[in-house]
Amino acid sequence: MYVHFQSTESVKIPVQEAKIPIQHYLRQPHRVVSAIADPKLMKQMSADVYELKMNAISFMGIYNFQPIVLLKVATDSQGTVHLKSEGCQIKGISYINRRFSLDLKGILAPQQQDGKTTLVGEADLEVGIDVPTALMFTPKSIIEATGNSLLKSILVRIKKRLISQLLEDYTQWAETEVLPTDQGKTINDLGLI
Repeated sequence: MYVHFQSTESVKIPVQEAKIPIQHYLRQPHRVVSAIADPKLMKQMSADVYELKMNAISFMGIYNFQPIVLLKVATDSQGTVHLKSEGCQIKGISYINRRFSLDLKGILAPQQQDGKTTLVGEADLEVGIDVPTALMFTPKSIIEATGNSLLKSILVRIKKRLISQLLEDYTQWAETEVLPTDQGKTINDLGLI
C-alpha cells in the first residue's frame, strides 16, 4: 500500500533592522541553513547544496529512522531565499529507504511595508512511502493522519528554530560584518546608514 503525506507551514517574522539590511544577510545561504538546522547535523556539499541530517524520527512507535536530505538553497538580489530538496535517504531502515520519496520546497522573502520589514515564508513538505508489511493491516486513514501529523511537527520545529535563530544570527552578523570589496570599511564608514 502506497501512502502520501503532506504538510504546509507559513511564517511571518517582524524584523528589527540592524546596521545592514537583512536582504544582505539573506543572500548568504549557509547562514540561513544554519538558522533552520543544527550546524552539527549539517554539511555543505557544494556552493548551494547542503546535507541535513534530521533528528531521529519514530513512526507509529514501530519504526525509528533518520532522514538525510540534500537541500539546494538559492537566493536572489532582493534577498529572497528558495529551498528545494534534491534528494533524500533514510538511515536506519533499508526497506523504507528504497520505497521513500521526499519533496521539500520553501521560500522566505523580505517584504517592506510602511518602512518596516517582515520576513514572509512558506514551506511545503510531501512524503510518499510504500507501507512496510508490519503496517499492512493498519487502516490507511490512520497511517495518513499519523504521517501528516509527523510532517507538521517537523515543519513546526523548523519554524520555531528559524524564528529564534535567524534574527539572533542576523543581529550578530550585522554588528560585525565588514564589506570585503571596500577594503575593510563597514557600512557605517561608507555613509550608507
